[in-house]
Amino acid sequence: MLAAYAARTSPHDPLGALEVGEQPAPVAREHWTTVDVRAASLNHHDLWSLRGVGLRGDRLPMILGTDAAGVTADGREVVVHSVIGGASGHGVGPDEPRSLLSERYPGTLAEQVAVPTWNLVDKPAGLSFVEAACVPTAWLTAYRMLFTSGRATPGQRVLVQGAGGGVATAAVLLGAASGLEVWVTSRDEGRRERARELGAAGAVAPGERLPVKVDLVLETVGAATWAHSVAALRPGGTVVVAGATTGDPDAAQLQRIFFLELSVVGVTMGSREDLVHLLNLLDRTGLRPLVDATYPLEHARAGLERLAQGTQFGKIVVEV
Repeated sequence: MLAAYAARTSPHDPLGALEVGEQPAPVAREHWTTVDVRAASLNHHDLWSLRGVGLRGDRLPMILGTDAAGVTADGREVVVHSVIGGASGHGVGPDEPRSLLSERYPGTLAEQVAVPTWNLVDKPAGLSFVEAACVPTAWLTAYRMLFTSGRATPGQRVLVQGAGGGVATAAVLLGAASGLEVWVTSRDEGRRERARELGAAGAVAPGERLPVKVDLVLETVGAATWAHSVAALRPGGTVVVAGATTGDPDAAQLQRIFFLELSVVGVTMGSREDLVHLLNLLDRTGLRPLVDATYPLEHARAGLERLAQGTQFGKIVVEV
């Protein structure tokens, strides 16, 4: 089958490690289901995998991708929850460590992907395959950051670092639709204006002081924004961390954290239950993921190049 995969890893030239070509189709196994992929969205996880972060050499070649929506052999339209193992153990045994698709098991940038049957969630009829494929990583992460871990409630203020990316765009749309006052940062004025159009109450340049303190910060950038995130919080506020695309900060701001009694919470993706709730929310409200661009699977490299350039606003999706 056709797939986009890491043939090797390269810390300094990740796209040089990418190949698009034939890979073995999934082999049937008990308690697993093979899905014919219709759409799969791209994430920074794919670029990190190509760099060798979280992907060991003995697992190469590895099909990339953590998100997918597709159809099972019996015609069921599904969304794939890509967290395998961990506490659930469904389909792999209770002792298997938690991983994401494309770390221990082949990912979703392919004509087919196999996952534990428990990991499949019904796709709402009102969502297209492209829209549904945007949900399991970026939108699920944003949902968990805001509501499950961040415990945001209508009327609270939230700062989202780095407008334009998949998680940030999802957080703006979800937050605005839920009655939150959402602030965003971006180096680009065009992106700041787009965020305002999507419902953000305000947008500032990175590091610029906000006119108000916020209850919650969503942090996926890391070193470049960490000090600003901590400084933006009110006493007793919370910063939820789900990534560090610019690396770990040099200083953790521990004095400010303990003096103002701030909370730091980590998030990786979300639970299957979160995914079900999020899909129901989208289905009921009509809220839809913002799609920046789509590419056919054979042109997956072009999509990953756009992701690496950081010029997108919303999700980049590969269609099969």
